[in-house]
Amino acid sequence: MVGSERLPDAQSNQPASGSVTAGSLDEALKLRKENPGLIPYAGGTDLMIEGRADAAYLFLGKVPEMKRIAQDDEFIRFGAACTFSQLICSAHTPGILRDACLQIAAPAIRNMGSIGGNIGNGSPKADSALIFMATNSMLRLVSADSERILPIRKFYLGRKKLDLAPDELIVEVLMPIHGIDNYYYKKVGGRRALAISRVAFAGIMDVRDGIICNCAAAFGSIGDVIVCLDEIDRMLVGKSVEEASALKEAYIDAYNMAIVPVAGRVSADYRKQVCMNLLRDFLESNHI
Repeated sequence: MVGSERLPDAQSNQPASGSVTAGSLDEALKLRKENPGLIPYAGGTDLMIEGRADAAYLFLGKVPEMKRIAQDDEFIRFGAACTFSQLICSAHTPGILRDACLQIAAPAIRNMGSIGGNIGNGSPKADSALIFMATNSMLRLVSADSERILPIRKFYLGRKKLDLAPDELIVEVLMPIHGIDNYYYKKVGGRRALAISRVAFAGIMDVRDGIICNCAAAFGSIGDVIVCLDEIDRMLVGKSVEEASALKEAYIDAYNMAIVPVAGRVSADYRKQVCMNLLRDFLESNHI
């Protein structure tokens, strides 16, 4: 490892009454295998809303292997039980992820909520999941008998539908180190910080020697899943900034045709207009 750290837990990150607590990853995986009905959690901020009195829980907030943040030559590895506050404080956390974490709810929620829970909740409004989608991060999914690495973009199969086996846990998130420094992030909500996003957008534009090596746009809170469309983003990859500028309107039109928001706290038309405005601003901020 090039670098690693384990930050102290928030004092409030304690197991709920009635939950089973795992002290190590091996113990957590054993419990997960033997009791597939156990609901895994680390912070429980989403579970508080559900309030299921009949549910049994597996508390992961004390698993050291899932609380670490480390970096190697290729990835930043975030333990799934790391809280948003840990990410904000970590020297390894890139700017795009730190910016998103700083806009999640209020400090009390950031001290408890975990990235694994944010991803595993399966919500298209998940703030950290949007960033992991835009950066094409991967998930390390582990069971007592197997382990696999899955691109997060393949993890979501539909609203609240995940490619996660009953005995698997999200153990780590692997975020690429390279090519994510030039980013754009906006969260549109009714109130600063405390708002659930009405529309959220994250974009990556990696330009080297005048050539676009990677372009990625991710839209949150507009449908059943976070929207990332590789086939459209590839329109600009391999092009110079000047060539991309000539394709700008075709690129925007392609997204305009592909994005079909659903109504919620705001209308579908409002969400569509905000998406297009953010996409255009993302391009213009990169001189396209």
